[in-house]
Amino acid sequence: MTIKDLAAKTGYAVGTVSRALNDHPNVSDKARAAILQAAAESGFQLNVNAKQLKQQHSTTILVIVKGIRNELFGKIVETIQTRIAATRYQLVVDYMDEDGNEVTRAVQLCLEKKPLGILFLGGNNRNFLQDFHRIDIPCVLVTGDGSQLCFDNLSSVSTDDREAARQALDRLIALGHRHIAIIGGNRSISDTSRQRFEGCMEAFQAHGLAFDPERDYQGVRYSYQDSYQATKTLLEKGCQFTALFAVADVMAIGAIRALWDAGLRVPEDVSVMGVDGLPLDEYLVPQLSTVEQSAERLAGRSVDLLLSGIEDGAKAVHEKIPFTVLQRESVRTL
Repeated sequence: MTIKDLAAKTGYAVGTVSRALNDHPNVSDKARAAILQAAAESGFQLNVNAKQLKQQHSTTILVIVKGIRNELFGKIVETIQTRIAATRYQLVVDYMDEDGNEVTRAVQLCLEKKPLGILFLGGNNRNFLQDFHRIDIPCVLVTGDGSQLCFDNLSSVSTDDREAARQALDRLIALGHRHIAIIGGNRSISDTSRQRFEGCMEAFQAHGLAFDPERDYQGVRYSYQDSYQATKTLLEKGCQFTALFAVADVMAIGAIRALWDAGLRVPEDVSVMGVDGLPLDEYLVPQLSTVEQSAERLAGRSVDLLLSGIEDGAKAVHEKIPFTVLQRESVRTL
């Protein structure tokens, strides 16, 4: 019998079973008793040599941030730091490029840091399908939906990105816009970018509007600079649009500057809408219309779920955080 067999028999995660067998303190009394009883009944014997070779876990919680220029992630990390500071755990934050593989990075850091749990900010489900089986500690995918991955130690807290984008486009279309350009991320490496793009396509189809991705879409990094250049590219190749939807507020802000530099006014000539609801949005001129998602709720629920997994052996949970479409000064009715 293996640890995985014990996990299946008791209903607890593999990581919880491992910690109970190794007399790790971060296991509830109820879980420890059930696991030890099942082990005794099954005649399970822990590999003592392997146990001695394995280093003790630290009190570290690891945050892996995929994308160094995503300002929503900055707000989420700030909230996570505040929450973890009130506990006995130590927080380690690791930033990586949005093109990298967050799961292989996590595997490497598990060997180096021996964390008790991991929060992933941003991710690609294909990376999890390929490599996440190598991680046996509680984890939470923050801003991404992990419900289809079916790992018993991976929870997720996210916004419905597809529906958020669809409602944003619905709002622009309701205001009379029929020619809408989109600045998005790389759909091949970002599930969030792909889902928001799909939501846009659903909105166009529902309203019977044509959209040419080759002409009217630019997929770039989540940054002011890249979205600025993307907007210039749209204009230079003759794309005609009365509204521009950016899949992140940082992209929308870069786009507004590019429109201004091209002699176009927002919203008089082009309406602009983003996604995220950054605090900065309210202080821009014009105020940025956006799909607001709560960084505090995303972070808070993610920390709650991770601590439940670490301390109580709780099973994976997948939650959706509500969003709000905020119509501000950067859009107008045609």
